[in-house]
Amino acid sequence: MTLVRRVARPMLAAMFIAGGLDQLKHPSRTTDTAAPLIEKVAPVLGLPDDPELLVRANGAAMLGAGSLLALGRLPRIASTVLAATVVPTTMSAHLFWKEQDPQVRAQQKVQFLKNLGLLGGLLIAAADTEGKPSLGWRGRRAAHKVSEAVSAALPANAATGSSLADSALAEKVGHGLQMGAERGREFAHVARERGADWAEVARERGAEWAEVARERAPVLAEAALERGAEFAELARERGAEWAEAARERAPELVDTARDRAGDFADTALTQVEQRRRRWS
Repeated sequence: MTLVRRVARPMLAAMFIAGGLDQLKHPSRTTDTAAPLIEKVAPVLGLPDDPELLVRANGAAMLGAGSLLALGRLPRIASTVLAATVVPTTMSAHLFWKEQDPQVRAQQKVQFLKNLGLLGGLLIAAADTEGKPSLGWRGRRAAHKVSEAVSAALPANAATGSSLADSALAEKVGHGLQMGAERGREFAHVARERGADWAEVARERGAEWAEVARERAPVLAEAALERGAEFAELARERGAEWAEAARERAPELVDTARDRAGDFADTALTQVEQRRRRWS
């Protein structure tokens, strides 16, 4: 399947890369057909009423996301972006049922169905987890385990007849995990691309930062000496008061530790059991 993905992703992305380049270089070819849809949608979505600008933006999205999909970088996000670009393109240029000429209608119908097929392929690619359990499933499974643990800890008469996994908690946990993973991959990709630039900046500014540190060192040392004496005097004045407070709180802290010892032990045993199950 890995080989299939490496071959299929560039094939799926090829049309979007070519179409994106064409829209960036020659937006006027698409502006006339896109203008009616833009006039209706732009005020609703708060977009600028500039068909040429929006056509170029759509082309840039197609080119960028298509390139990412072809390279196998962030394929699920790239597929989602490309799927979003297919909809306005189809709805503005291939409404075959509005054509009066039978030949033109047949051509537009073919284009409409072709874009519909591309949209289906992109949706499959966006949902492809490469054989791994989805983060939504992992989140629901984790929430179900939490529900079972809570239900087991509660008294029998405190059961409510429904678990946390049946509530919205599982969906929220799964969605949060999925969004966090997507953003994490995005940040990692940005860091990988910008790493060389950041390293170059650090190398260029390193000498400057070292010089600043060398100049400020005596000032900082003098300040530390002045504040050190102040802190020592404060500790000498307040030492007896702090010791008395500690002596008064000691029995309370001991009682708290004794009361919570059982909870800490149960938590430790639970964590050991979870790790044992995970590695077994």
